[in-house]
Amino acid sequence: MRYTFRAKIIEALLPKKKDGLTEGAILSAVGAAKKDRKRIMGVVSALEKDGLIYHSKGKYILKSAGRYFSGTVVKVARTHGFIRKEESDEEYFVRGKDMLGAVPGDKVLAFVSEFADEEHDSDTAKIVLVTEENGGVMTGTVVLDGKKLKLRPDGYYSEPLTIVNWYGNEIHEGDKVRYSIHERADHHSDITVDIVSVYGSSEYAKYSVDAYIDEKGIESDFSEEALAEAEKAEHDGISPAEIKTREDLRGLPIFTIDGADTKDIDDAVNIERTETGYRLGVHIADVSHYVIKGTALDKTAHDRGTSIYIADRVIPMLPKQLSNGICSLNPNEDRLAFSCIMDIAASGETVKFRFVKSVIRSRVKGVYSEINSILDGKADEDIKAKYSEVCAQLPVMSELASVLIKNRENRGAPDIDSKESKIICDGNGICTDIKERTRGFSERIIEEFMLCANNSAAKYAMETGFPFVYRVHESPESEKLTKLAETLVNLGIDVNEINEKSTAGDLAQILRRTADDPRAPVIHNLVLRSMMKAKYSEEPNGHYGLVMKEYSHFTSPIRRLADLSIHRILTDAVSGMPVDKLTRKYTKFAHEQAYRASITELTAVAAERDCEKFYMAEYMKKHVGEEYDGYISGVTGAGFFVELPNTVEGRVDTMTLPVGTYELTNDISLVETVTGKAYTIGDAVRVKCVAADVGGGMIDFELLEHKI
Repeated sequence: MRYTFRAKIIEALLPKKKDGLTEGAILSAVGAAKKDRKRIMGVVSALEKDGLIYHSKGKYILKSAGRYFSGTVVKVARTHGFIRKEESDEEYFVRGKDMLGAVPGDKVLAFVSEFADEEHDSDTAKIVLVTEENGGVMTGTVVLDGKKLKLRPDGYYSEPLTIVNWYGNEIHEGDKVRYSIHERADHHSDITVDIVSVYGSSEYAKYSVDAYIDEKGIESDFSEEALAEAEKAEHDGISPAEIKTREDLRGLPIFTIDGADTKDIDDAVNIERTETGYRLGVHIADVSHYVIKGTALDKTAHDRGTSIYIADRVIPMLPKQLSNGICSLNPNEDRLAFSCIMDIAASGETVKFRFVKSVIRSRVKGVYSEINSILDGKADEDIKAKYSEVCAQLPVMSELASVLIKNRENRGAPDIDSKESKIICDGNGICTDIKERTRGFSERIIEEFMLCANNSAAKYAMETGFPFVYRVHESPESEKLTKLAETLVNLGIDVNEINEKSTAGDLAQILRRTADDPRAPVIHNLVLRSMMKAKYSEEPNGHYGLVMKEYSHFTSPIRRLADLSIHRILTDAVSGMPVDKLTRKYTKFAHEQAYRASITELTAVAAERDCEKFYMAEYMKKHVGEEYDGYISGVTGAGFFVELPNTVEGRVDTMTLPVGTYELTNDISLVETVTGKAYTIGDAVRVKCVAADVGGGMIDFELLEHKI
């Protein structure tokens, strides 16, 4: 690790705060040799000139000690970088000259040098010390620089780096590789590297995904201990003794509804009419029965926090012996479940619920598209025969879901249409098609039924008063709502409903009023971006987007730590454990699990989003030269982004636009300053795909026609 005298001096002064150190104490703390003393005091003078320290009564004192913070470098570009503050989502902008050669993943001590103004979206900081060099995996792509192979790192952008050692690896231009830093330097372009291993050609998305997973430290292999526990659970199966302790629901026509390729099935349903409404059963895989506190599987679930779904692969939270095997609610097999039985009035209000450990037997593995065909009256005879045992429930389910959807609208919950991509790969893991993921009514049915169970779980905990893990969604920050209103006004949209205290219902009204606007996708995205991110908490702070005071995640314990955690709490609660004992046992646990689930969710969401770009570029590389209609989905000072109907997004660089000077205006338009020509989000355009960089996940478009 390279310690500069500047960093050593600040590190020595930091714990002294207002007391400071004398000249002699600084020299002693830095461990200066006699020949270095003059140089060190010159550095002290420079720090004083820079305003970082001051001299008083014979001592040097760190100025504004409260402006120092610890963080992690998350991005490095050619002229700047970003640091994320420790245990926070807050990021700081760092000028290139203040990076000290730090690379993504380095732990640093930094100083807030400037607070955000109109020009910057984030406060500006200076790195003063690299406290822990990134010892994890680093990845990049081999490039040809002149006649020499060099490395272009993933995660930061500088001149290609010089490769010192290959360690027997045969490398070629375009290879995605794993590397280590041979020697650091104060300037990123002077860093030298060693090649550790080769993934494969960066022309294939799957190798870029492999590299991404390694670089982010995402575990894809399970420990021998966890695998042994999972294999034992699958081998042992379900004992008759265990069945006797549970409510036997195998006589009910319970079934599952999922995507056709789903293998980790963790929820099943059944419904019947009652004199006053409906009795809805939501039956969830009893994963907590198999994942016991203190075991290797428990540690695995805690470390991973969630399953990650990337194109044609899944990085599961739990081994497949559990996730696809003994826990998955596969058809015609006895399974242990945690059931939520709800009595729901004809109005859609849940009037009574109970949670019970059960044993179930799913009648059929339902598929969304097949259920939709039945509901639409378009099912063929084979589909009708497949669902013969449960078909009578479908009209009742549809009826209740319609009531619940109407109630959600009446509560004022915004129905945000966030486009999702469906990436289709062949047997070799190569992307062959990309489509927008569509939802039919059966998807809405399951969504509403899961909301009912999640709401009931939170109500149970809140009414009884034991510790819990809640899914919370806080109200938007007033500044974001104000910004949303300004942006919509600049788009020519009336926003009488929007102010700094707007409710979810106000946002829903905007979405309803602009439903037929051609720019609706952009408006939905703007509203979504104005909201806070949902997270997990031990405090029941409610869910702004759903307009619910009580909400949790109960329905996906195979793939989410939060759900598994509350199953563990609920298991003791339904067994009759007193509230005071539940409180002692689970108060700290709920806090820890909520924090861990929130952190790992962010990692998973970023991974799914970032890796999706590799597949989009892989797909579009086969369509370079082809023309497409789309709309402007985002703008920057350097150009704008265009989204196609299949959800693929690419960029149009200002360098490819008519010659002129372009400025970003109101964050929604790129305007040529002389002619006034504006390219605004939501505008319809026709573009040609001119390039696709699979390893970088980038697609370049050329503008052919601006239709507005």
